[in-house]
Amino acid sequence: MLNWIVIGIGDIATRRVIPAIQPEPRSRLYGLVTRDPAKADLYDVRAWTTLDEALADPAVQAVYIATPVFLHAPQTIQSLRAGKHVMCEKPMAMNEAEARSMVQTAEEAERTFGVAYYRRAYPKVLRAKQLLEAGAIGQPLLAELTCHEWRDEQGSHRSWLIDPAQAGGGPLYDIASHRIDVANFFFGQPNRATGYLSNAVHCYAVEDNATVMIDYAGGVRTIVDVRWHSKVKRDQCRILGTEGEMELSPLNGPELIYPGGHENIPNHANVHAPMIENFVDAVLGKAPLIASGASSFWTDWVTERVRRTDIV
Repeated sequence: MLNWIVIGIGDIATRRVIPAIQPEPRSRLYGLVTRDPAKADLYDVRAWTTLDEALADPAVQAVYIATPVFLHAPQTIQSLRAGKHVMCEKPMAMNEAEARSMVQTAEEAERTFGVAYYRRAYPKVLRAKQLLEAGAIGQPLLAELTCHEWRDEQGSHRSWLIDPAQAGGGPLYDIASHRIDVANFFFGQPNRATGYLSNAVHCYAVEDNATVMIDYAGGVRTIVDVRWHSKVKRDQCRILGTEGEMELSPLNGPELIYPGGHENIPNHANVHAPMIENFVDAVLGKAPLIASGASSFWTDWVTERVRRTDIV
């Protein structure tokens, strides 16, 4: 039985992470790290107000880090050095240097380190990867991923997302990171990346839109466009190849269309559940991590180059 603690008891933790850990048959929600210990009463588990106290408990084996981005690297590194396995929310870190340190620490500590890029575990995404590798559209040439939504500065329970000191960036960090990671999952380690950031509508301290371009080996290029200023929601993913194209839009939906095929492959009701299951498999030596720190690092590598290209 893997004893988990969760640090950062906010929206993602309560809606997805904790409900994914609780029914996993080899896992136990052992405790929570929170400034408000009363939050633990709902789950009938231990509570600590500091990570130091929690990590001192020898029964703790795995840590889920669901805090704002600026805490990801220090809390991950501290937990790994304490001998715990770590699953960290995305994006992995504030910058490439932090991400690299996290990966290096996991290697030195010989602990399992995963990042919550749960879209890699979508059955549709796994099937699409299989089809791409089988040549379903010939040689992939261009992938286009968009995520457009409206993010108002006022009244959000996640207002820290528009604070660069806590979030690192705007939609580049929040929603582009997932799409960049999907492209990396499909096409491998990126060769080069660039992009543009700006504020077209909202006067945030972070950008309200970002356009990213990534080149991979074999000639494939990915364009990721994300926006917090569109009242029309979009969640598109399309891959063009020499012999056809593959449509995964909406990315979060079940449909997968490719030459000669149209499949409907729904996600798990809790999209974090397959990721938690895979993490436990990895800790037990039964399967490789689908989103390891080492592979997830390349999303931070891309965002770092975008930020170097175009400072808001």
